[in-house]
Amino acid sequence: MALSDLNQVPPAPRVTWARVARRIRVPLSFLFAAAYVWLAAPTALSLAVGMPVAALGLALRAAAAGHIRKDRELTTSGPYAYTRNPLYLGSLLLGLGFAMAARNPWIVIGLLALLLGIYWPLIIAEERYLRAHFPGYDQYAESVPRLLPRIVSRASKLPAGGPEFSIGLYRHHREYRALIGAVLVCVILVVKMILRGRP
Repeated sequence: MALSDLNQVPPAPRVTWARVARRIRVPLSFLFAAAYVWLAAPTALSLAVGMPVAALGLALRAAAAGHIRKDRELTTSGPYAYTRNPLYLGSLLLGLGFAMAARNPWIVIGLLALLLGIYWPLIIAEERYLRAHFPGYDQYAESVPRLLPRIVSRASKLPAGGPEFSIGLYRHHREYRALIGAVLVCVILVVKMILRGRP
């Protein structure tokens, strides 16, 4: 190989925590799920309090999945008119609901660690990507908050348009897997409650 060829070799991609977080989030999620099942100590009351919160998160994720067209356009319709990250917010509510149902402070600590250590860096990295690929992102970011939604949408300041909810997109993004997983966790919690004899 000639010296001139060496000069043309592209540099290796810079390793960032966001890149690492993207790779380890799925294995960490499985580990967290296993710990969750082991540590959970649900009661009928904790399930009655936590499950509606989890259901709200699940519904928010479903609504977001039915609107987003990844890498094709900047989505500003549906829940994206109120928060720039409804999928992450939905996941947070889902996790919070299940943490409330489980009645174990270590689960809450683990959930916060995942949010701050894994998902927050991913949100920031995704914002950089969107800003670089969609010229209207800065205007969108000025009108819509990053995570916690505004009660009243300011997205009306943005250009009109945007798709309606699409069940095809929901299926395309395989969001039904979150529903299946949530139902499975509910069944496990109910079984644990019965086996522990804690109504």
